[in-house]
Amino acid sequence: MAALAQGHDPGLSAVEARFEGEHLAVALTLARSDLEALVPLDTDRDGKISAEEMTRARPALDRLARRAFEVQTDGAWPALKGIKLWLDEGQSFHFSLSYSRPAGSLLRVRSILLADLPFGHRQYFSLLDPRKRIVAERILSAQDNRFDIDLTQIHGPGAESFTARQFILLGIEHILTGYDHLAFLLALLLAGGALVSAAKIISSFTLAHSITLALATLDVAHVPSRLVEPLIAASILYVGLENIFRGDLKRRWLLTFAFGLIHGFGFATALREMGIGSSGGGVVIPLLSFNLGVELGQIAIAATVLPLIWKLRERPSFAARFAPACSVLVALAGGYWLVTRLFF
Repeated sequence: MAALAQGHDPGLSAVEARFEGEHLAVALTLARSDLEALVPLDTDRDGKISAEEMTRARPALDRLARRAFEVQTDGAWPALKGIKLWLDEGQSFHFSLSYSRPAGSLLRVRSILLADLPFGHRQYFSLLDPRKRIVAERILSAQDNRFDIDLTQIHGPGAESFTARQFILLGIEHILTGYDHLAFLLALLLAGGALVSAAKIISSFTLAHSITLALATLDVAHVPSRLVEPLIAASILYVGLENIFRGDLKRRWLLTFAFGLIHGFGFATALREMGIGSSGGGVVIPLLSFNLGVELGQIAIAATVLPLIWKLRERPSFAARFAPACSVLVALAGGYWLVTRLFF
């Protein structure tokens, strides 16, 4: 009966590499949930990690940082000069590793920790120039954990389009595996309605979550995950109950817009945990591409589900029994997620 309380995949992290004078700086950002899979950490009554706990765990965290990467340039292994570690207000961990600058033109960085993180974890790797502009980037996984780049051709064509494609696929995967977002979308579509009504609902949801996704990723607005996740669950519970007890749903698109603003902050978590937005020059392509992937996933779901619902609504038994039963299941799922996210 055990189940995961989070409705979408938290397996995202970020690596940022940059040459600074005679050093190569490599910064790793990990969500607390991902780090705790590697190093057990105790929390206080508020669910936060105290300074004392950070001090106690520092030796284990240092050992983790030292084996996090393999760095080579033309086959040479530069020395690790220093490690810095800090915990931000959002309880994300930041490791900053400094290597002696290696001579050569072929840079190779292998992310060793990916093999120890949960299955499906992905890592957004970016290489910055001294002006903090992204010159190369890609997404790594346990099966493809190596980043190779010719430092003499870092401005060559193809890097941006490749990254855009990866973020589009990431957005599609996020909506297709985000069970809470899927439950919310299916509950909206379950109410039926003509094509125009469905289009208004989907468009209002798209517009709303696009707004908050951009604001959160650009760090203009910030709502803690501990508030966003229960609110998303509450939106699912409400829509499920509304399907059962409310007959007039003509203005549902207005409610959908309001809830879409909340879900946008949930989508932003995927990018924020990867460090997107921490460097202004590299946020536009990931943001637009990820959002496009989410929209393509939603369109694919709607195009598949809506014709089926319209066909089933021709049968009296569907509206009388099956649709309310599905709404009850959606409401129960929303209630379960709400309780687990509030109290566990």
